[in-house]
Amino acid sequence: MPIYNPKATEPRWQKFWEDNATFRTPDVSDKPKYYILDMFPYPSGVGLHVGHPEGYTATDILARYRRMCGWNVLHPMGWDAFGLPAEQYAIQTGTHPRTTTQKNIATFRRQIKMLGFSYDWDREVDTTDPEYFRWTQWIFLQLFDTWYDADQKKGRPIRELPIPSDVKSKGESAIRAYQDHHRLAYQAELPVNWCPQLGTVLANEEVIEGKSERGGYPVIRMPLRQWMLRITAYAERLLDDLNLVDWPEPIKQMQRNWIGKSEGAEVDFGLVSDASKKRPIRVFTTRPDTLFGATYMVLAPEHELVDSITTSAQRSAVKQYQDQAARKSDFERTELAKKKTGVFTGAYAVNPVNNERIPIWIADYVLAGYGTGAIMAVPGHDERDFEFAKQFGLPIRPVVRPPEQWLATTGSTTDNLTQAYTEDGIAINSGQFNTLSTAEFKKKITAWLEEKGVGKSKVNYKLRDWLFSRQRYWGEPFPILHELDASGKPTGAIESLAESELPLLLPELEDYKPSGKPEPPLEKATEWVNVTRNGKRYRRETNTMPQWAGSCWYYLRYLDPKNPRRLCDPAKEKYWDPVDLYVGGAEHAVLHLLYARFWHKALFDRGYVSGPEPFKRLVNQGMILGEMEFTIEAQDNRRVTEDEVEKRGERFLLKADPSVVVEARAHKMSKARGNVINPDSVVDEYGADSLRLYEMFMGPLEATKPWSMRGVEGVFRFLNRVWRLLIDDRAETMQLAAEVKDFPADDATLRKLHQTIQRVTEDLNDMRFNTAIAAMMEFSNHLTKLEVRPRAALETLVLLLSPFAPHLAEELWRTLGQQKSLAYQPWPQFDPALTKEAEIEVPIQINGKVRSKMTVPANIDDASLREQALADPRIQEMIAGKQVRKVIVVPKKLVNIVVA
Repeated sequence: MPIYNPKATEPRWQKFWEDNATFRTPDVSDKPKYYILDMFPYPSGVGLHVGHPEGYTATDILARYRRMCGWNVLHPMGWDAFGLPAEQYAIQTGTHPRTTTQKNIATFRRQIKMLGFSYDWDREVDTTDPEYFRWTQWIFLQLFDTWYDADQKKGRPIRELPIPSDVKSKGESAIRAYQDHHRLAYQAELPVNWCPQLGTVLANEEVIEGKSERGGYPVIRMPLRQWMLRITAYAERLLDDLNLVDWPEPIKQMQRNWIGKSEGAEVDFGLVSDASKKRPIRVFTTRPDTLFGATYMVLAPEHELVDSITTSAQRSAVKQYQDQAARKSDFERTELAKKKTGVFTGAYAVNPVNNERIPIWIADYVLAGYGTGAIMAVPGHDERDFEFAKQFGLPIRPVVRPPEQWLATTGSTTDNLTQAYTEDGIAINSGQFNTLSTAEFKKKITAWLEEKGVGKSKVNYKLRDWLFSRQRYWGEPFPILHELDASGKPTGAIESLAESELPLLLPELEDYKPSGKPEPPLEKATEWVNVTRNGKRYRRETNTMPQWAGSCWYYLRYLDPKNPRRLCDPAKEKYWDPVDLYVGGAEHAVLHLLYARFWHKALFDRGYVSGPEPFKRLVNQGMILGEMEFTIEAQDNRRVTEDEVEKRGERFLLKADPSVVVEARAHKMSKARGNVINPDSVVDEYGADSLRLYEMFMGPLEATKPWSMRGVEGVFRFLNRVWRLLIDDRAETMQLAAEVKDFPADDATLRKLHQTIQRVTEDLNDMRFNTAIAAMMEFSNHLTKLEVRPRAALETLVLLLSPFAPHLAEELWRTLGQQKSLAYQPWPQFDPALTKEAEIEVPIQINGKVRSKMTVPANIDDASLREQALADPRIQEMIAGKQVRKVIVVPKKLVNIVVA
């Protein structure tokens, strides 16, 4: 009996696609190209859960649809495989990270293949493959060989960097040092987030509330020499070019906020004591119009001037405070809700606009890495400065007049503010600038500062250069050598490896465990670390690159994954770039996307890619939560099953006692909660097509949705219904049902067919997968009722369904007598004339209430519609003896009769 059996059909078609290389993509073609890309996964040890395939299913549906529409579709998959988890496992078990990584990749590959995704597996990449990371190292060398020309607004080869004559006069080492200072990839000593348990430095984005994002381990601040990438040079282009891409506006805004452009002025505050021997303190402010209200200054505890300006009486307190600040993350230091802390240095500065002597404090809410690491504090007009001034009894001087309503609401006066007034207004207490508006004041005070030589206009960015070093083993080695002198100490000279020396492989280690100190595990590989060449001694760089490195450019390697001579063939890159559609989680909205855009722009400047942006359109899929959980709060959150609950209105009630309200809530899938759904079990019971179809039927792709096994069962029943539309499940052998005949469709079926083609086509173009599925369900219901089912209509239904449920569709297509795979069959076309209804139903209202309905020709005119409404027997009965004041006709929609 040929019943619908996914366990039998799905593996067979997966093997067919693999054996016949059905989805192998030509490198170039005369067809229009469509590059559709998933954010490639990190292959963790736990494998996929049902939330992971949501985006993959959406892209696969679109890839299959586009192929059928005649596009040359590139749809690849790979693995973002470097990372801490494999190394942590190596530390615990002694298993080499490569072994763990390859095992995890095998699991992910098996699970993804069992879902029938039409990836071109010949293009598979793995960031830990030496033939892949040789090009990651190569890109790093391009960054090392590039400086940013602010005048031309592009990166240029370091050999083209103009060298000042005074630097040239000092010799080759001075020239090299000058070049090193301007490279996009450079070294700097700066306060970093050091995590002893993980044994590595973390980027600010990887620290959450003072703990590591991965593992939740304590993080401390300490100075360390690190590799940095000068992403700040590209800040303006990263902002401006957001206008070139079709991304969700919230994602664009997140990038804008992260870059944090602000326009203002740099202002120099001289030191009161020994001012001639010490340089002034430079601050950046977006509100130079409030300079007259600056009553104290604050430096970051790490500011380079702190030690030199602190008085002997305050030195102990300052040192103690610096130590405390070093143990806090940037997030903890800048949290608005926390109590403000700080210490007076004993030093004073001079306010350049009024020559007033103001005290200099240090406080942890000022960061060394933002602006100049120093601020002028204007407590009257900044909330943090106001709180700090109140905390330590410092003067508060209003210099912007608040509106009378604000003064009354806050209980303030212009001489005594109860809180900071942070909006624009009219200048007061500002000398010659009184009565100016904020905007006018900003222009005039900036010009005045420039005239006096104590300031200038300035654009600043919150974006910091990218900290690119990790003190771990399992990452890409830097292709860099550090020169040593005769005594074995670094000279400061850096030499890059030649392209022919790539890839630089990781050495084999027996012990991966970090020392707890900022000494990378690669230090242990002494034979690998120490290098002699051309009579000189060197040490290899022992830090490794962060996991972000391999994911910054993988979309390019997919274009030419086996090329041993180039990152990518220029002709292939020009044909395929940019990515037409990029789908992934919103959690990557800032870091991955920003880093990838930066690398792409640097490669664009150097002529290796043909366009300025890598990803044309971006779509973020929503999260799939665990199954709905039902609890009774009044009974200590006792869990009940879905069968014990019924929904009435907006509430869930206990069936046995409807007076008991039941709380219904879905939670994020997690092992700890025990609500993780493994796709293996779903596929085993219902098949991959059911899983694919259900994930798209749950709701809009971007929405957050709870999982429901009952929903999977419902979709499985629909696929069974489609099977029975075509297949005689009572026969002994596989054959078409007797109702399927080469018979022309009646008018109603033909109209429904073309309406369905139109709906599914338009929904796919707009990525409305759930409504496309609903349209096919409606059409299948229509076909089920027919005594004779037109073969041509069924063939079209199979083609429409094929991107969603490809295994079932291929099986039915073959049973319909077709010998070739339907993967490249032309997509069905609809005739607009045949989508129109012959008749429509129009409601008739009396005084705004529906009283009757009538069926009329779809092309009826307004006069006829009015006439038929007034002639309706039920309407005539209801308006008898009443005066008809007005008849309102909404064309082809409704008729409203207004009576006295």
